[in-house]
Amino acid sequence: MNAVITLAEFIGGLISGSLALLSDAGHNLSDTLALILGFAGEKAASSRPSVRFSFGLRRLEVIVALVNAVSLLAISIYIAVRAVQRLINPEPIFAPLMLAVALVGLTGNFASIVLLHRFRQQNLNLRAVFLHLFLDTLSSVSVVAAGVLLLFYDNFWWLDPIVSLFIVALVGVSSVGVLVESMRIILQAAPSSIDPRQVARALRELDGVESLHGLHIWAVNSTETFLSCHVCARPEVEHDRLIQNINRMLAERFGIEHSAVQIETTDFCNRQEEKCCR
Repeated sequence: MNAVITLAEFIGGLISGSLALLSDAGHNLSDTLALILGFAGEKAASSRPSVRFSFGLRRLEVIVALVNAVSLLAISIYIAVRAVQRLINPEPIFAPLMLAVALVGLTGNFASIVLLHRFRQQNLNLRAVFLHLFLDTLSSVSVVAAGVLLLFYDNFWWLDPIVSLFIVALVGVSSVGVLVESMRIILQAAPSSIDPRQVARALRELDGVESLHGLHIWAVNSTETFLSCHVCARPEVEHDRLIQNINRMLAERFGIEHSAVQIETTDFCNRQEEKCCR
């Protein structure tokens, strides 16, 4: 459906001379690619772990979202340059064709976001795909509005490049958010929703914990967070029970359900002055 809309808007934009329609075609092209890549990403992310890929292909979801965000930014920059050029050197626009094709695009985009609405928060990949479609629906609305005005007022030619810049601004801001979140996961930073200092403080407050070191918190994809750390425990503490308490606290307070905790009671770093490695 999005591929048909893209072709219709591209041809319609060339014939009518509407830059706004061409920009909408560019966004629809990125929507089509996003849907194809998103589907492939979902299939790969749901694959079972193997000996070599012990996490499966979960991170492919993030890579696909990153590619989608970068492609949107690239298209937006190109359209912004063209819009500025159009403001400097106006070109004639055939408003009836522009409006007719824009209505087709609006109908198709609206149908797409209705289909994907309930899945939009499932993971970063689907969020990026839904964002493509939602912003393209907004842009289609603005193109339709511009087409209606141009149908009655020829001197409103400036609406076409202005609408294009409006679309670019919407897409740019939203794409940066997906881009930043994707890079955060790829660089193995702690998720933005988790403060590592609060996690460390909560671990130290557990009964039986003397100190904590080697704390690492990272995300494999947009839904799964992992943690590893070394815990210096009091000699009298039962290790299995302490690990159970740690895992329960991490899951309940921070939503971290994958952890690797090493319990230490002796000096692992050969420092005589230390009770255990720091």
